[in-house]
Amino acid sequence: MRGGLWQLGQSITRRLAQADKKTIGRRCFASDADLKKTVLYDFHVVNGGKMVPFAGWSMPIQYKDSIMDSTVNCRENGSLFDVSHMCGLSLKGKDTIPFLEKLVIADVAGLAPGTGSLTVFTNEKGGAIDDSVVTKVTNDHIYLVVNAGCRDKDLAHIEEHMKSFKSKGGDVSWHIHDERSLLALQGPLAAPVLQYLTKDDLSKMYFGEFRVLDINGAPCFLTRTGYTGEDGFEISVPSENALDLAKALLEKSEGKIRLTGLGARDSLRLEAGLCLYGNDMEQHITPVEAGLTWAIGKRRRAEGGFLGAEVILKQIEEGPKIRRVGFFSSGPPPRSHSEIQDSNGQNIGEITSGGFSPCLKKNIAMGYVKTGNHKAGTNVKIVIRGKSYDGVVTKMPFVPTKYYKQ
Repeated sequence: MRGGLWQLGQSITRRLAQADKKTIGRRCFASDADLKKTVLYDFHVVNGGKMVPFAGWSMPIQYKDSIMDSTVNCRENGSLFDVSHMCGLSLKGKDTIPFLEKLVIADVAGLAPGTGSLTVFTNEKGGAIDDSVVTKVTNDHIYLVVNAGCRDKDLAHIEEHMKSFKSKGGDVSWHIHDERSLLALQGPLAAPVLQYLTKDDLSKMYFGEFRVLDINGAPCFLTRTGYTGEDGFEISVPSENALDLAKALLEKSEGKIRLTGLGARDSLRLEAGLCLYGNDMEQHITPVEAGLTWAIGKRRRAEGGFLGAEVILKQIEEGPKIRRVGFFSSGPPPRSHSEIQDSNGQNIGEITSGGFSPCLKKNIAMGYVKTGNHKAGTNVKIVIRGKSYDGVVTKMPFVPTKYYKQ
């Protein structure tokens, strides 16, 4: 078991480093002095956090417990993640929605106020610039959270199009929430523990919904969402209140909710079949190929109007040439870029994320294969360090999701 845990940790560390290198170049080799720190940095260190470079930040990959144990604990009890390295921003103005709909695939106009959805920023070729959760606070206020490693790229992209839009008379402005920190509270104890710290009735708040409310005495943005497949919340809190809130959440859980790092966050999202940008989504992969066609609203499919719409809508009509699928496999855990072959030894794709599932106690992976080889039950070979091992295409998520829905 010790060897298995070590391999799991090494696998996740490599996978995160690979995504980091793709998104921010060689900055992953920056010295400690060059790395940014969240306001909880000292709190992580005091609690045994093993800090590693990620997307230009010093972030905890794990704490005193193993990655396997913390993954399982999230599903059985709960986890508290510091995700303040991610970038929250607000777009405001009467033309905010038409502006944003030029850049993303979501039907933002169709969202009810106080609700949100996963979406994708696309380029002119239909590829994914980044994935994001977009929330309609009101008809003239949109709240977004984008990935840390894509921050500079995303903000430059938004700003370029905003300047053009405003030059033609469009009313839109933005605010980047660098004054706030972001905590992710995930797992079956997330709601009952958070309820101790707010007067709002969380039982009436469902997956994808957003509120501005007081939590532990601080004005917070609360979204019922997450990156684990579990019920949970992302809490945007003024940075001066972040440490007190983190301590209060851990205290109210009586030790059952634990501080959790990037290692378990990665294994949890893989078990939930969720993409890691830089591995499973990149600028040459479209939302259709990534299995995110459901995120393209019906009206958007009819009208288009977003970057790369012609390519994406054609793929919806005709079908994509490649598709993201899940795998179970034998042998060592698959790694990013492991070759996928059919039964005749012909290359049909490659793995983008893979590892040993702490909850299922077996190898899981996702990757892209040529259409025709994507159906569940299809037998494949996965090549790892020059040797081929049996694999089978399987549906995702690997672990059932537990989102809190009506």
